[in-house]
Amino acid sequence: MNRRILLAERPKGMPNQHTFRLEEMAVPELKDGEVLIRTVYLSVDPYMRGRMNDGKSYIPPFPLSEVLTGGIVGQVVTSRADRFQSGDVVLGMLGWQDYSVARADELTLINPELAPPSTALGVLGMPGLTAYFGLMDIGSPKTGETVVVSGAAGAVGSVVGQIAKIQGCRVVGIAGSEEKCRYLTEELGFDAVIDYKAETWKEELKQACPDGIDIYFDNVGGEVSDAVISLINPFARIPLCGQIALYNLEKSDIGPRVQPALLVNRVLMKGFIVSDYSDRFQEGLAQLGQWVSQGKLRYRENMVEGLENAPDAFLGLFRGENIGKQLVKVSSLQQN
Repeated sequence: MNRRILLAERPKGMPNQHTFRLEEMAVPELKDGEVLIRTVYLSVDPYMRGRMNDGKSYIPPFPLSEVLTGGIVGQVVTSRADRFQSGDVVLGMLGWQDYSVARADELTLINPELAPPSTALGVLGMPGLTAYFGLMDIGSPKTGETVVVSGAAGAVGSVVGQIAKIQGCRVVGIAGSEEKCRYLTEELGFDAVIDYKAETWKEELKQACPDGIDIYFDNVGGEVSDAVISLINPFARIPLCGQIALYNLEKSDIGPRVQPALLVNRVLMKGFIVSDYSDRFQEGLAQLGQWVSQGKLRYRENMVEGLENAPDAFLGLFRGENIGKQLVKVSSLQQN
């Protein structure tokens, strides 16, 4: 039997366990050109919250009562496609389920000898590429500049900060716990980290950025971004990656109008989606892989065991529980 996690209802505000439903059904049969994959790791990502709404966006919403989909690393069980054979490790956008059937052209072969396969969902996958292109292409970091990263302990933010350090920048992270702040400074080498849950965090941010802010990599939006933008320098750049502080609001958020600050300081703020750079993915992966192999780019994975716990792992993103990439381990890789 194949366990699957479906979208049971569209959440209003913060999702909960009623948003999801676990069901069992028979493993589907293969057709020519298809591959049966056993899920090993599945990725949970903040953008998936937007797909739970029935609204227009850059990607279609999840259908109700259908299996949720996301980044999956799996292992081929049976193949009726020439490109793959049993035992191959593959990456694809597949279902939150024990087994998936996919066409060969929907899958990418992973070499587990080069790096742990789970990294294809993290530092050497979508989050790493998001950090790389957002910072390097939009942020255009220069030696000596001050870079501020919100959501700095997450899968994207932690990579952004390290790349900025590689580029010779001074890096200030914003995170939500003492543990996260210690991780960023002691293990990843951030120059300063602000705990936005502290009462004095706004004053601490000013003190950490005495020369203003040249690049703000925005993962969260809301009050945090309002405070950062108030310290922005002329000709600053703002890669707009995520707005996790707003995803579960039932009404539109009203805050300071940022346009005057952008205008007076001639600031570039640009939203982007990592798929915008799909024709350059190999460039990004090659550079990220080199930095990882050189020890210049470190990563952490927050691993939850069991498909049935995927909903709670997803909800944990909005409770701020993860440091680094949030993953669910569904099964173990089998040795050929």
